[in-house]
Amino acid sequence: MRVLFICENYYPHIGGAEVVFKNLAERFALQKNKVAILTHQLPNTPIKEVINGVKIHRLPCFHSRYWFTFLAILPAIKLAKKADLIQTTTFNGAFPAWIASKITGKPVVITVHEVWINKWKKITEFSWLKCLIHELLERSIYLLNFNRYICVSQATLNDLIKLRIKKKRIKLIRNGFDYQAWNPNNWKKSEIKGIRKKYEWKNNFVYFSWGRPGPTKGFEYLIQSMVKLKKIIPPSHLILMLSKDIAYQKKRKQLLDLIQKLKAQSYIQIVDSAPNLELGKHILAADCIVIPSVSEGFGYTTLETVSLNKPIIVSDAGSLPEVVSKKHLIFKTKSIADLTEKMVLAYNGKYNFIPEKKFSWEESVNQYLKTYHHLIKK
Repeated sequence: MRVLFICENYYPHIGGAEVVFKNLAERFALQKNKVAILTHQLPNTPIKEVINGVKIHRLPCFHSRYWFTFLAILPAIKLAKKADLIQTTTFNGAFPAWIASKITGKPVVITVHEVWINKWKKITEFSWLKCLIHELLERSIYLLNFNRYICVSQATLNDLIKLRIKKKRIKLIRNGFDYQAWNPNNWKKSEIKGIRKKYEWKNNFVYFSWGRPGPTKGFEYLIQSMVKLKKIIPPSHLILMLSKDIAYQKKRKQLLDLIQKLKAQSYIQIVDSAPNLELGKHILAADCIVIPSVSEGFGYTTLETVSLNKPIIVSDAGSLPEVVSKKHLIFKTKSIADLTEKMVLAYNGKYNFIPEKKFSWEESVNQYLKTYHHLIKK
């Protein structure tokens, strides 16, 4: 089978969607399928290269994924002629993938991580005009006719049904997870103790959170909850590991300014993002992990925490209640009071517990391939 992926972002860009498509593409290739990727070119990346059997075609788009929507149309048609099926995702790759499908007659599958319709104003800091434009653009995607809509969570599937997408065209396929990479035995106890010593945590009860400081991550609610918590439980401490990516510099500064405004610098510390091996040490060294997202398509940060056997507090946003397991607590999204209450419970060791939920890449890949074969045979 020959599969063409059309995605605005791909490796080395790092994010939840990129993790999904890199794993799918490379695992398809391992099963002797021919896989090609059409994506927008990131700075300092070649136009063409092969990574783990996947042929990557990078399109110069003035280093903007938004231009990819239009500039990818002709290359998408050319590559689609050599493919059996087109795989895309929301948002910017969807339109060129749909056009290529219509012109070449090849089936097209779209993976939907999250539906943001009626949520843009709530979960972004965009102006009303920018929210309106994004709302209209997203709605236009769901007016197109894709052969299959693959949802990564039940929450996303429910949102799609509300948009009156035909149920027979929707399929739930949850993402896979690399449990070997996030096995707690990968880290030595001395490394974990070294982190606590490095930050001089000593007898503090340490909460830890990390990610790209985008508007959907809810870090401002965690900071404000921490200020309230400090008055109740003095030995509390918070570490935020945040990306310094240029796209998030404004939000990162806002968070730093908020910490300074609240005079919380002595117990809330922001550190730079780190590779997974270093990140794992921080997760294991902390006493409790907090994921305060206001929107979440799947929740890899939650799965990484659960896999490392660390207790976790998550919001009830999107898919998080679906993927969380083991020792956990769930708070109402954006509720500073509820998050503070749950952080107090965590300090006292009062968690809920359910057996670990597993998300296999093998199962995910097999379901995708089964869907592809069904569409190609039609």
